[in-house]
Amino acid sequence: MKMNIRNIIIACCIALLTTEGAIAQENMSLSLEQCRKMALEYSEDLKQADNKMHQAELDKKIATTAFLPKFDASATGIYMFPDLDMMGMEMRMRGTYMAGITLTQPLYAGGKILTGRKMSRIGEEAANEQYRMTRMDVLVETDNAYWSYIAVNRKVKMLESYCAQMDTIYRQIEAALSAGMATENDLLRIDAEHSNITYQLQKARNGADLCRMALCRIIGVGYETLITPTDTLLSISHPGQLSGDISDRPELHLLEKQVDVNKQQIKMARADMLPTLGLSVGYTYYGNIKLNSMVDAGNGTMVHTQEFKDGIGLAMVALQIPILHWGENFKKVRKARYELQNSQLQLQKNSRLLDLEVQQAIRNLQDAYMLIGTAQKGLQQANENLRVMRNRYAASMATLTDLLDVQSQWQQAESNYIEAQTQYKMCETEYLRATGHLE
Repeated sequence: MKMNIRNIIIACCIALLTTEGAIAQENMSLSLEQCRKMALEYSEDLKQADNKMHQAELDKKIATTAFLPKFDASATGIYMFPDLDMMGMEMRMRGTYMAGITLTQPLYAGGKILTGRKMSRIGEEAANEQYRMTRMDVLVETDNAYWSYIAVNRKVKMLESYCAQMDTIYRQIEAALSAGMATENDLLRIDAEHSNITYQLQKARNGADLCRMALCRIIGVGYETLITPTDTLLSISHPGQLSGDISDRPELHLLEKQVDVNKQQIKMARADMLPTLGLSVGYTYYGNIKLNSMVDAGNGTMVHTQEFKDGIGLAMVALQIPILHWGENFKKVRKARYELQNSQLQLQKNSRLLDLEVQQAIRNLQDAYMLIGTAQKGLQQANENLRVMRNRYAASMATLTDLLDVQSQWQQAESNYIEAQTQYKMCETEYLRATGHLE
């Protein structure tokens, strides 16, 4: 009786764990568009790029405030001892207080304020381009993971079908061996080929699981999530006339923005050589300043105390003119000009590299399309050869070796066709990224 209760408890625990495992393995059917959306929402890199966009917007607003007057308030308390002797009188500042407000307005700063605003606007535009570039990188990674997962799954199904065919042939040879119409060597050949296919199938399944986990990481779901792709029917069309224009590449725009920033840096360095003019207006109230003088107050007491408290206003215009800094500012301007030349050379160099990259993307896409036609033709021939060889083998007009060779050729042709289709989709995505049109 105790043993039965124990077995029931163990069975219940196993059933509970199995149920929890089934619940943990969530199954999701996702299209490429859904995976893209989830990847964009999850990507940490894209979130960082979005934060930089907001930072650039704030930098622009901060630069705008430099045109506006600054209001500052101050309050001071003073307790000083000993008292000050002022020509026979004592000044007492124990608990003296001052409070005031100041307005400061820059009138001219050598062009620094306007240049700073222009630089902040360029920074905002650069942050937007950086966001576009990061977004494209996320989409490329998602597309590659999605199509790779589909390709490996198709190979798994193909190998499973091939393995089932080998099982059928194995049973036929086994029956023929029992009837004395086949040799032991034929059975060993089939067994060896079956083991090879089983090994390839296991590798393909492991690869499919790794591709699934890679896609899970990109879209931000748990690694145990089972993903079923829905875009399994690959739409392949002729690429047509492909444009090699790189004017929409965010990388190119970022290089151009760097040139613009360096131009503004020259103006900023030159501003240090120009005068600055500012206006300051303030009002300060002070109190509890006492002055003791020795006068006859009667009965021999010689004390007189006078308290001061009042407010004073102040208006000031300040002009600063740099005269001699031993060539420091001239050297800063020359340094900024070298930086501009470097950024222009960098733009020139990388423009050629980007142009080469888009030309390679065009060539890869065209080659991928031609490979699909070649692989499709090879697969059709392999299917026909397999059909003919099966008929000849069934009629005892071909050897088992011939049949196995033709089946191996069919497997390779099917694998080539799968790879050609998925490679075309990846090249298509890469071409859109290379031309700056991946959205």
